[in-house]
Amino acid sequence: MAEELQVFGFWASPFSRRVELALKLKGVEYQHIEEDLPHNKSHLLLQYNPIHKKVPVLVHHGKPISESLVILEYIDEIWKNNPLLPQNPYERALARFWAKYIEDKVVVAMLKAAKAKIEDREKGLEEAGEALEPLEKELGSKRFFGGEKIGFVDVVGTVVAYWAPAIDEAVGIEMIGSDRFPNIKKWSEEVVNHGVVKQILPPKDKLVPYLRTVLSRN
Repeated sequence: MAEELQVFGFWASPFSRRVELALKLKGVEYQHIEEDLPHNKSHLLLQYNPIHKKVPVLVHHGKPISESLVILEYIDEIWKNNPLLPQNPYERALARFWAKYIEDKVVVAMLKAAKAKIEDREKGLEEAGEALEPLEKELGSKRFFGGEKIGFVDVVGTVVAYWAPAIDEAVGIEMIGSDRFPNIKKWSEEVVNHGVVKQILPPKDKLVPYLRTVLSRN
C-alpha cells in the first residue's frame, strides 16, 4: 500500500524520477515525499540516507534503500509483475552492464560537457559523443534496449532521452544530434512518448530554466 512505501525525491532529479517510473510501470502505489534541495534537506532524508544524504530513497515497511540502481533492482525483485530485467541470466547481466555504463560514463560525460567553460566546450562535447557511441551501436534498430518492451536500461536511460535534450537547450549545446546518433534519437522519442513515462517527466518549460540556473553555478 502507498502508506507502506515512500519515495523521497526531487522533481528535477532523473534519479528519483526513474524510481517512480519503475513503480508506475509495475502499478505499485507509493507516497512521494518531495525534498527541498539542495539546501533544505529534511531530517528524514538525512536519517534514512546518512552516508550520501541524497535522493532518491525508497522506504519500504520502514526500511530505507538508497542509490537508484539498487532501488530499481529491489523493486524488480519485490514486485514480480512487468519485470524490468530480462529473465535470461546473460541478458540480465548485459542490462546491468549498460545501466551501469549510462550511470558511470554517459551521465558523467554529459555533465562535464554542460559545465565546461566556453574554451573547453568542444572537448567536452567530443567526450560526451564518445560515451554515447557504444549506446548508439548497442541500440541498433531496436525499439527499446530490451526489444519491444520498455525495461531496466530504458528506465535508467531516461536521463539520456529527456534530460540530455533539456541540458542542450539550457546551455546552448547539442550532445545528441540526429545525424550522428539516429538510433538514440529514435529511441529517445519512443521513451518520452511512452504513456507511463510521460507521467513522471517534469515539464520542460520548468526543467530547462532550472537546469540553466544550476549549471551556471558550477
